[in-house]
Amino acid sequence: MKTFTKLALVSSMALSANAFAMQAMDDSALSATTGQDGLSIGIGISKIEIEKLFIHDNDGLDGKIENAGAIVIQGNGKSILDDQGNETNAVKDHGVVIGANYDDNGAYLLASRNLADLKIDSDAGAGGGNSAYLNIAAEVSGLDIKIGEIGVTASGKQDPTSATSTLRRGGTESNYNAILSGLELKTGKMNANIQLGAAPQGAMIKLNTTMIGGLEIKKLGILDNSTKGHVFATVVTDPGDPDADPVVPPTTANVATKEAGEIFIESIKITDANKKDLTLDQNIQVFNDAYLGDKVAKAAHLRIVSNDTGAKDHYIQGIHLGNRSAASIGDMEVQGMQTYYSAVPQEYTKGAVITISGH
Repeated sequence: MKTFTKLALVSSMALSANAFAMQAMDDSALSATTGQDGLSIGIGISKIEIEKLFIHDNDGLDGKIENAGAIVIQGNGKSILDDQGNETNAVKDHGVVIGANYDDNGAYLLASRNLADLKIDSDAGAGGGNSAYLNIAAEVSGLDIKIGEIGVTASGKQDPTSATSTLRRGGTESNYNAILSGLELKTGKMNANIQLGAAPQGAMIKLNTTMIGGLEIKKLGILDNSTKGHVFATVVTDPGDPDADPVVPPTTANVATKEAGEIFIESIKITDANKKDLTLDQNIQVFNDAYLGDKVAKAAHLRIVSNDTGAKDHYIQGIHLGNRSAASIGDMEVQGMQTYYSAVPQEYTKGAVITISGH
C-alpha cells in the first residue's frame, strides 16, 4: 500500500479548516508578554468525531486495480442505553471519537485545559551551512480515544465524469468482513518536539516524555469471520407424535454458529517496570528512496526508533474466548519486559525499530 499517500491523507484531515477552534498569538503579541518571539497556538477543542475512515490499497494483493480493497473503521451499529434510555455507545455511528481524558478529576489534562498547546519558533541553526529549521514544541492532554469496528472491504469507485459525483469513494457494503470489534485507548499527558527543515535533534519528531498514569487499551475484540455460519453437525429433530394421522416425519437441522468468534480483552495496561507511569523516548523519521548507484536499494519508509527507557510491566485483564459474554479465562501479567534490536549482527541495543513502507 502507498503508505505516504495515506500519511498525507491523515495530515490533510488533521489540518482541515473546520477541525480546530484555535486561539493564537502572533509574534509581536507573544514577544510583548513573554519576551520571546514565536507563535503560540492552543487547540481548544473537546471532541473530534469521524464517521468512517478508509485506507485504500489501490492494487490489492496481486497488483490488479480491480482487486482494490480498503481497511475501514466505522461505527459498530450497537445501541447501548443507560437506565434513562439514553444512548451511551459513542461509536454506534462513528468510527473514531477522540476526546480529552477526564479521569481522576482532570489529572491527565494540561493546565490550560486545551487538547494541545503548541509553541512554534523558526531558527537559523548552527554551523553556517544549510541548517535552518522550524521547531514545534507540543504538549498534549491525556486522550480518550474510542475506535469502532475495523474491517476490510472492496474499495468503491469515484466517477469524476458524473455531475453528482462527490469526493467520497467508500467501500462495497456487500463485500465486507469485520476484523476487530473495536477498542478504546486512554493516555496521559505527553510532550513531543517536531522539527521541520534541518532537524538538529536528529529526527523530525522526537517524543521524550512520561505519560502520567501509563497507557491503557480497553475493550479490544479480535474477530474470526471464518467461523461465522460454521456447521458443527446435522441432527435429527423430534419426529413429533408417531400416533398422529398422518405421522409427522423426522426432520434434520444444522448445529451452526450465527456470529463470528471473538477474542475479547477487557483491558491492557502498560507502565514502566514497578511504577505507575510510562516513559517514552522515540524518534520518528521519514526517509526517501536510498540509492546504490542509480538503483533503489532501500525503498522510502517511515522509521520509528524506540530508545531505551527501561523494562515495562503489562497487565492484561479479563480474557474471554469465543465471545465477550463467555466466562473469562483469567488475567495475564508480564513483568519487566525489555525489547532489543540489532543494528549490527549479534549486538543488542535496548529498544525497538519499526519501519512502515509500501510494497
